[in-house]
Amino acid sequence: MTRSSKFLISILATVFLSACGGEDTASSQIDIVDNAGTIERVDPRIDELIPADANIQKLAEGFIFTEGPVWDRRNNQLYFSDVRANTIYTWSESDGVNAFIQPVYEDPTEHPSVGSNGLTLDAEGRLILMEHGYHRVSRLEADGSRTTLVDSYRDMRLNSPNDVAHHSNGWLYFTDPPYGMAGLEDDPARELDYNGIYRLSPDGEIQLLERSQSRPNGLVFSPDEETLYVANSDGNDMVWYAYTVIYGIIGNQRVFYDVNDQMETGAADGMKVDVNGNIFATGPGGVWVFDAEGTHLGTIKPDEVPANVAWGDDGSTLYMTARTGLYRVRLNTSGDIP
Repeated sequence: MTRSSKFLISILATVFLSACGGEDTASSQIDIVDNAGTIERVDPRIDELIPADANIQKLAEGFIFTEGPVWDRRNNQLYFSDVRANTIYTWSESDGVNAFIQPVYEDPTEHPSVGSNGLTLDAEGRLILMEHGYHRVSRLEADGSRTTLVDSYRDMRLNSPNDVAHHSNGWLYFTDPPYGMAGLEDDPARELDYNGIYRLSPDGEIQLLERSQSRPNGLVFSPDEETLYVANSDGNDMVWYAYTVIYGIIGNQRVFYDVNDQMETGAADGMKVDVNGNIFATGPGGVWVFDAEGTHLGTIKPDEVPANVAWGDDGSTLYMTARTGLYRVRLNTSGDIP
């Protein structure tokens, strides 16, 4: 293992106090570590997407369970969640890691997974949060306050919004499994008896699109927005589903890829697509790469199993949130950044 960069990655004690009310964060520092993983090449076409000399880099460590990365083009930095540390961090090449919102959830609780999960940015560059503990989708305002965009459906509280995808019509699509609730589906405080896929209009209208998936999780649109892919992170039904999108509504549910036969750690989770419609989906053992027809081309395997991914830098760097660490790999392809 080599160490080719002298950039020191450190989680600093300075936080965005107006947004979070916190004072300190645990410290962690490493040099950027090269060759922190391997590439499994299944189909020769993977070489068109991943360079032969691809270098998986570990950028930071010392977290509990990282999730929900999104690249901020305006400030040249990555936002990501640590769900179980109840913190949102930033990472940049120049400044390393800094706590940005800490804590995300401020009420007393013993449940470990009450922080934010999926993150994205709106057209104005404002951070959008999928919040477990507050059961809501929220927006971070310029003054550090958070605006609730939605926290209920038909007067019943959402479970715990998990991941999010933009549609070009301005609607936000998000999944709502039970991971932010201590008892999951059996939690006595649960008000909805299903785990849904929803969409939220710019005016705040919420629509339930699907309730048949057992544990809907990561989701992403194909480049033409005619297909919505949704991961099912149920350990008893580890599949990625595909839905046909017509006028913003989804239907024609079908299994895109089934990984129930896999023994490696991880489940179908967060994902992104590149500009040509190839899917980069976190799953057992790493980031599974598929073409649009569902052929497995290969797997990116950082040293820890990733739960989510995001395009960053110029769009050709894939950032991976993986358990206690943050990783990246530069590719021959690219994807859109919010």
